[in-house]
Amino acid sequence: MAQDYEQFVANIKKKTGIDLSLYKEAQMKRRLTSLYEKRGYRSFNDYYLELKENKALLDEFLDRMTINVSEFYRNGKRWEVLEKKILPKLLEKNSRLKIWSAACSTGEEPYTIAMIMSKFTSLSGVQIVATDIDDNAISRAKIGAYPERSLNEVPDDMKRKFFKQDGSFYHISDEIKKAVSFKKQNLLADPFGGPFDLIVCRNVLIYFTEEAKDILYTKFSGALKEDGIFFVGSTEQIFNPSLYGFETEDTFFYRKT
Repeated sequence: MAQDYEQFVANIKKKTGIDLSLYKEAQMKRRLTSLYEKRGYRSFNDYYLELKENKALLDEFLDRMTINVSEFYRNGKRWEVLEKKILPKLLEKNSRLKIWSAACSTGEEPYTIAMIMSKFTSLSGVQIVATDIDDNAISRAKIGAYPERSLNEVPDDMKRKFFKQDGSFYHISDEIKKAVSFKKQNLLADPFGGPFDLIVCRNVLIYFTEEAKDILYTKFSGALKEDGIFFVGSTEQIFNPSLYGFETEDTFFYRKT
């Protein structure tokens, strides 16, 4: 079984460029075993042979692997810190911020950033880059239609201003959509660009090994301007921020020194 998984990891890397060995093995193996069993396959080898030929199966695999669980204003207190403390400081230095939402899933995070930015400046001047490895997630993000449960944490004024209900879905306004540009990106393999004033990457790093996190923290630090901010998820505290040229600005916010 272990050998079967190792071969699967090697095959997937060759086919998609995604290195599954950089994800926590037990978690990833459990998730994928449950997926292939549900589809009636008996081993990673059988599953891969079908994945090679079946685009729908490959898309499903990528979707499951990238853990698309998201909502607007997730962990609301942290977004409050961004709005009240972090953004005013950044905007003092530069009125046109360069912002990146990394591993953005189906778009809730970059659209949340755009809604918060609308309180400070005209959205016509806001440009947020949002990236994800999953084509399906990006397609859904561009459509901008969400079930009610995704909006549980959205403040009422933002909901009224930027969403329109249509049946059981809420559509985000074109004004917010235009502030965000989406593109495909593999965090571990692709260059980051920049330099950015703010990078938001939340609830993704927990799925990576310590070795992969080390690579990513170094890359994120390199993509930030001096005094730029790196905002991580509420289970993703960096225990030695100085190793990557960061200082703690607030809980889960790190400033590039």
